[in-house]
Amino acid sequence: MAGLTEVLRGRRLSGRPEFYTSYGQDMALLNTAPKRRAVAAIVIGAAVLPFLLTDELLQLLATGFVAAIGAIGLNLVTGYAGQVSLGHAFFLAVGAYTAAALSGDPDDRTIGFGITFLPLWLLAAGLAAAAAGLLVAPLAVRLRGLYLAIVTLGLVFLGEHVLKEWKQLTGGPGVGRPAAVPEMFGVRFDEDGEFFTAPQKLYLLMLVLLAIFAVLARNLARSAVGRAFAAVRDRDVAAAVIGVSLPRYKALAFAISSFYAGCAGALLYTVSGFFDPGSFNLQLSVLYIAMVLIGGAATISGSILGALFITLLPRFTRELPGVLPFVSAQSTGTITVFQIEAILYGLLIIVFLIVEPRGLYGIWIRVRNYWKSWPFSY
Repeated sequence: MAGLTEVLRGRRLSGRPEFYTSYGQDMALLNTAPKRRAVAAIVIGAAVLPFLLTDELLQLLATGFVAAIGAIGLNLVTGYAGQVSLGHAFFLAVGAYTAAALSGDPDDRTIGFGITFLPLWLLAAGLAAAAAGLLVAPLAVRLRGLYLAIVTLGLVFLGEHVLKEWKQLTGGPGVGRPAAVPEMFGVRFDEDGEFFTAPQKLYLLMLVLLAIFAVLARNLARSAVGRAFAAVRDRDVAAAVIGVSLPRYKALAFAISSFYAGCAGALLYTVSGFFDPGSFNLQLSVLYIAMVLIGGAATISGSILGALFITLLPRFTRELPGVLPFVSAQSTGTITVFQIEAILYGLLIIVFLIVEPRGLYGIWIRVRNYWKSWPFSY
């Protein structure tokens, strides 16, 4: 009788971790005790890292957190909504230059309005990129697959040309301009403080922002909008038959994805403090495609895993010249570190698409299921 009472109250029975008695319980953000414990452990571990790692590694991780925000945005439109986009670098550029122009010095050689309050320029960068995404949305209604990919790819080349010519905004090729100033309530996150160094403050700031954007995206994926995205992805004709508005949800997918990309672009170069038009090229779009495919399409945690993996990978390849004699750090006739990185990106995409299409997230699911069913893992 006690067990029946627990079921009627909507709680899971002991020993039945996947047994739910309501749809709401099944769709909850953290619907099992192991998930809650794991998230708590990750949060505590991430909060402790600034006091254990060097400033160099903290800067790298902060960059990885920002890249994860952009990867989540690309995953929303490509993984969840099924709209292939190769123009992510364009929306990153729109966000980066919107934020830099708003927070820039009005007396500098480039456009600046002196608005350094972080929430203001971050929101403006996201909205500007979202507006650019809405301009692409009508094409997404008429095109799909390879044709849509080609159109979005054209945005990268178009944006690269505009940014190189608009020197009053960008500073021009090879010159560039300072990134947005990360300041909030009188605190500069890119300057050393009394208790924290600049890398520590930037790390904690990006960690908090990543958590906010990830939770928002996860809630979106669990909502009616997320289910509409999945219907459009799986079969847009069938989705239209059952009443899903293709123009509305494709436009919404591009707008939300572009908003995430704009925010990521605004934050991406606050760590290094400087960028130029050459930073937003086709290679950057390919890197974000790699983050989604390697981490796992249509998963928020996979986007984070893929972004951190791609961001940290160069940290290990930089050590190859001292290990492999045929690898050089400079162009001296042998294979360079940068060529090794490009080869690795391509190989990893191919291997994951063939061996594990669900990416690092899929590997984690396999490992988790193995140990949950051990010793009867066959």
